[in-house]
Amino acid sequence: MMRRASFAALAAAAWLAALASGAAAHAPKDGHSFGVIGHSFANGGDEERLKQSIDKSSESALEFVVLTGIKASKEPCSDKLYLDRRKLIANARRPMIVMPSATDWSGCKNSNGRTAAIERLNRVRELYYAEPESLGRRKIEVTRQSANAKFRSYSENMYWVEGNVLYATVNVPANNNHYLPEAGRNSEYEDRLVANRYWLNRVFALARAKKHSAVVLFSEGEIRPLVQEKGFRALLARNRRPQDGFDAPRRQVAQLARRFPGKVLLVDTAAAPGNKAEPVIEWQDNVGHVSAGSRALEVHVSKDEETVFTLKKADAEG
Repeated sequence: MMRRASFAALAAAAWLAALASGAAAHAPKDGHSFGVIGHSFANGGDEERLKQSIDKSSESALEFVVLTGIKASKEPCSDKLYLDRRKLIANARRPMIVMPSATDWSGCKNSNGRTAAIERLNRVRELYYAEPESLGRRKIEVTRQSANAKFRSYSENMYWVEGNVLYATVNVPANNNHYLPEAGRNSEYEDRLVANRYWLNRVFALARAKKHSAVVLFSEGEIRPLVQEKGFRALLARNRRPQDGFDAPRRQVAQLARRFPGKVLLVDTAAAPGNKAEPVIEWQDNVGHVSAGSRALEVHVSKDEETVFTLKKADAEG
């Protein structure tokens, strides 16, 4: 009986080893890929273009897709539209990470013609970010900033891990970070500035502690560290913009990236509408930047000792 038991144990061990060997043989050796669907409504595009971008992403072997924005600025800020778009995105084959766009909430008004920006942003949060996972038929788990009681409102800020890369979103809308030049306190802007500062510190602290090889940050507005500060300040003066709403996150990202031993890739959708130039990843030291605009991109992440990001393809702007 003991011999039979030993033989059975050896056979089971051999079978498990064969399974493990087969799994290893079929395991991906070339890293992974992810998709980015830029703000499909930047050029006044309709829902059909969003459907096409989602369908194309379903045909590719992507671990997840990051989508910026759910509506155009001229579309209604109604619950019905929010829910209709949610159903469309939730039916996608790949895991879908949704980032709010400025057009989803910042220009919304109530029946009296007064701003409803904060109320609509909170409604988007309720409908899109209530669960600790992505949308899509296949889901991935995410950690939201709202898990921290101090920042319970900021559920749109989230992070997740794929391979040895830490991915994170940060709510920085493209309309000058929703900084309002009118007199008085910019309460929404200032409160979100505090939340984002805490979030970025946490993301990079976690990446260092876990020894991740890279951090990828997704935002709508561009938070790439500025190379030529004086030239940019002159540009602001010409445009008569009272304050650069992106200044604080740009400075913080620059500081955090300098202390991070791996690579930092910044992905946004701030490219000017109608820009026909092909998106490219531009590097300065360990910080890379690419702007999708209203395009759909695929990015491949190598699994080498040094993480390398490569743009696989980009759809033309609509």
